[in-house]
Amino acid sequence: MRFDGPGVISNLLETGPAAAAPPLAESAFDPNPGNLRMFQYVPQGLKPGAALVVTLHGCGQTAGGYDLGVGWCALADQSGFAVLAPEQKAVNNPNTCFDWFNPEDITRDSGEAASIATMVRSMVEAHRLDPSRIFITGLSAGGAMTSVMLATYPELFVGGAIIAGLPYGAAQNVRDALECMRGAPLRTPAQWGDLVRAASDHKGPWPRISVWHGALDATVNISNAQAIAAQWSDLHGLSLAAARQELVDGAIRLSWGDQLEVYTLPALGHGTPIDSRDLGEPAPFILEAGISSSRRIAQFWGLASIAKQVPVRGEPRPLALLEIEAALLVKGSDESSKGSRMPKAENLIWRALKMVGLIRR
Repeated sequence: MRFDGPGVISNLLETGPAAAAPPLAESAFDPNPGNLRMFQYVPQGLKPGAALVVTLHGCGQTAGGYDLGVGWCALADQSGFAVLAPEQKAVNNPNTCFDWFNPEDITRDSGEAASIATMVRSMVEAHRLDPSRIFITGLSAGGAMTSVMLATYPELFVGGAIIAGLPYGAAQNVRDALECMRGAPLRTPAQWGDLVRAASDHKGPWPRISVWHGALDATVNISNAQAIAAQWSDLHGLSLAAARQELVDGAIRLSWGDQLEVYTLPALGHGTPIDSRDLGEPAPFILEAGISSSRRIAQFWGLASIAKQVPVRGEPRPLALLEIEAALLVKGSDESSKGSRMPKAENLIWRALKMVGLIRR
């Protein structure tokens, strides 16, 4: 089923201006049950056995425009891996969102998920890439679709990165999707993990996961980042309370060894954080933040090194800190008014912000 209703999730990412031509080239592939387009970039002279990074754009974006902003092809030139960039068609979704909420597109061997899996296998075979070093990342609807691919085809991917996205199993229709964007459903880590375990016959090992979210994201509530952390901590058998906490280029990073990390950017809204002094260039929902999520993700995956240190930008203004606090406390206030207590997984990032002094009460 292709959803063509009016205005589906139209606020997830608005259409931005056309960008300069990126190095991605369109390729044919088959079968294509999800009716997607396939773009790829293979650096000149790339040797057999290289890794593959799959990138999924947000609503209103194109594969090439997203890459120009976040810099994965440029990083591929530096570090020696191939890039696969699926692209949605307006005939499938009028806002060119990947249909992360449509059961026919988020089930193994069906729809868009099956098309992306076919693209991956095609790239590996055509360019003799290493099937044990395949990674996937995406923004917003692309981030939610990244969750889908990691759940339905976990054997394909050794790592994933979900930026301003949602956990797998959060929505099964448009109404669910809109509600989840306002706040993730309250489930235990085991309940979130069971949704992934039921999506395929895979029993592990599970991909390593990097999660990125802006604390001021008014489009996809930050509780979704907390739910993603809960989902993958359960799959990896990790205790949420065992996180290591540090400040990295103004972002709060929680990490559980090399299996899971969560970056929270206190003054960031909805979008992919970049440092244009290193990679990419700002665009709608590709946001200058003084930290390159693409490079940090690639480093977490073992694909790249950290760039030479650049001057640290100023700390968020006091006004921004008040906005952060208000945004993060809104869900907790709603829960307390019902006489219930926010679960640890839901409160994880709020507590991290408080511990480093960005929230004072």
